[in-house]
Amino acid sequence: MFTELITPAILEKLAGKTAFQRGRDYFSLGAVGPLRITETRISAKVEGTESYRVELRAGDELDYDCTCPRAADGYFCKHCVAIGLAWLAGHGDGGKKAAASGRKKKRDPWRDIREYLAAQPQDALVALLLDVAQRDDRLYQSLLLRAERYGGGDIVATYRRAIDAATSIHDFIDWREVGSFADNIEEVADSLAELLKPGTAAVLVELTEYAIVRTEDALEQIDDSSGSVGEIVYRLGELHLKACAMARPEPTALAERLFRLEMGLSFGLCSFSAVTYRKVLGKAGLQRYRELAEAEWGKIKPWKQDGRDFDSHRFRVTHIMEKLAEASGDIEELVAIKARDLSSGYSYLTIAEILSKAGQDDKALDWAERGLKAFPDRTDNRLRDFLAAAYLKRKRNDEALQLTWIQFEERPDLGYYKKLHGVAKHLGIWPGQRSRALALVSDTSTREAVKTNHWKPKPSAPDHSLRVEIALWEKDLDAAWAAAQQGVCDRNLLIALAEKLEPARPNDAIVLYRRVVPPIVEQTNNAAYEEAIKLVRKVGKLMGAQKRTGEFVGYLAELRVRFKPKRNFIKLLDGVSRAFSVG
Repeated sequence: MFTELITPAILEKLAGKTAFQRGRDYFSLGAVGPLRITETRISAKVEGTESYRVELRAGDELDYDCTCPRAADGYFCKHCVAIGLAWLAGHGDGGKKAAASGRKKKRDPWRDIREYLAAQPQDALVALLLDVAQRDDRLYQSLLLRAERYGGGDIVATYRRAIDAATSIHDFIDWREVGSFADNIEEVADSLAELLKPGTAAVLVELTEYAIVRTEDALEQIDDSSGSVGEIVYRLGELHLKACAMARPEPTALAERLFRLEMGLSFGLCSFSAVTYRKVLGKAGLQRYRELAEAEWGKIKPWKQDGRDFDSHRFRVTHIMEKLAEASGDIEELVAIKARDLSSGYSYLTIAEILSKAGQDDKALDWAERGLKAFPDRTDNRLRDFLAAAYLKRKRNDEALQLTWIQFEERPDLGYYKKLHGVAKHLGIWPGQRSRALALVSDTSTREAVKTNHWKPKPSAPDHSLRVEIALWEKDLDAAWAAAQQGVCDRNLLIALAEKLEPARPNDAIVLYRRVVPPIVEQTNNAAYEEAIKLVRKVGKLMGAQKRTGEFVGYLAELRVRFKPKRNFIKLLDGVSRAFSVG
């Protein structure tokens, strides 16, 4: 799976040339620790200014995580490059190419170690392992757990001590330190997985429940932004389900524990719902789970207004009841559960959608209309969209159009303009509705310009951004150009318009690029300077194609004079001058 996701070219593209080179240096210097490789994950520690925990994950594309600050900002860092190159050295095409070219392949250190150990007598191996275990807490815990199982000791007590040790926290753990915590939990999870056998599955059920509770409690004091601890909890949940399927614990007692876990865990990272465990619970267990859920549900009071604080207990009980109703296929029960919370227009919409999906269109329409009536001033636009579609289906065209117009009038923007276009075009009346909509756009920009408040004490020039945006969507470059010339407009829209105008109307494109360069430079930061230089280069390319190099030289001189104090920008501008062979 990683073969297509990890290549030198991909690593350089993700990291950029500078980070790629630094990552290659890290790899060459041996800073990458042993790789831990599964079908979908490669992880290792990379030694830099600190010890960083790095992980590459396979998906539709290469995903990554590292505990360094640059990765925390969303960048594919040099440490990710380093372990990618390390994987390539042992598993990628690099080894094949080296063999094909006759070059000597790099020695495999793991093979060398394996061959050395295989040649040692048993006593020497035991002494070596004990010596390492004294310096490695993870290895010590792993050996201790295995020794307890081998010696017939109290497995439960031993594992509980190991879980306690791995999950104990004395202070908040930030994202840079979470790797060590995750490593300890993962080691315990690996050892627990060895108990998934008929003779120890029942013990595993108890221990995984304990481990999940302890780890979720610990997460209250952990910044698990990388999700590494959460992933282990999820794995423990899968192990618990498998252990239950193998051990077949008494169903009613299991139902009671599952319900407590589903209701009580702070993060709910793995599911303990009756639906997830239905095969294990059987009829008796499912009945007991439902009894417990309905007892809590009976305490939940109806909500008919918004503005309430989030109630985690209510949310959990509601979620459990909804899952039970969905599993039973009882639409009326599900609607009754949803109807306990009618605190927003969206609440009515969810019920309408359930009924519509079940083919009960009349009931669905009734619930949607009730929602509109209950929230006339704070209506969820998704509810209006549902109603508009239902009205169109019933040929109640005027009502459908009105609901769409209300949205555009409340918030004139391109999204609602498109929505209005869809309905009006369906009805065959778009030209007239378009004229009305564009008139509203013009009136709105004029009204907003003359408004004043604490932050805008004086009237301003009308903003024609929406008109330009609409014209671009309609592919009407003449209208977009005309609107852009009227005054204020978002510079990103001006750049987008200029790009559209380049092929057929390069002079107009040049005008727009020259218009947006100064305000970008005035932001006074390097990112803005680089953005401005890209546009300057576009101007140069367009002028050069028209044999207007001299005019471009004058333009560069004008910029140099105007922005002389901005030294970093002038340096970039000098680079443009050299590229165009001008002084």
